Amino acid sequence: MNEAGFFDLPDHLKRLSDAGDPLEEMARGIDFEAFRPALDAALRYADGSKGGRPPYDVVSMFKVLILAAQPNLSDERTEFFIRDRLSWLQFLGFELGRPTPDENTIRLFREKLTASGAIRDLFTAFDDQLQGAGYLAMGGQIVDASLVSAPGSATPRVRRRRSRPASRPGRSGPTRRPRRHKRTPTPAGR
Repeated sequence: MNEAGFFDLPDHLKRLSDAGDPLEEMARGIDFEAFRPALDAALRYADGSKGGRPPYDVVSMFKVLILAAQPNLSDERTEFFIRDRLSWLQFLGFELGRPTPDENTIRLFREKLTASGAIRDLFTAFDDQLQGAGYLAMGGQIVDASLVSAPGSATPRVRRRRSRPASRPGRSGPTRRPRRHKRTPTPAGR
């Protein structure tokens, strides 16, 4: 097996990019720096003069919340995917092998934005930019309309089943078949 060379990671990232990385497309279409003033005002982080670990960049953390909302990921799974996926690291501006936000950091960031009342306005502004860039915001999912085929749905079947008329007069709702006695195997000769 060949060992990884010095230029292998940039080559790998270039191949991802050439394949049409949707996060790169989103980064090109959305002005994420436009959210910084609203994020700074909502979070009011200290200037760092008291010491302690500096917080992660607020725009990068907002991007984390956007990614977590797409497939409805838990904070724990979001933490895993940030560490696991090179495309996510690149989109968020984190470096491979450097610290990334853990699930508690993600949760606290979301809670601070929620407590300040800014989270809804931020996501509304994000949705507006998405639509301006030609994407559809669909219930926490980013979907490029030109790339998505509509999946089949079981909804019509469910509706049909529920809307069937009752087979017996005076009864409403779906009918059930009578239960039959289940045969159980018995030892031979009994």
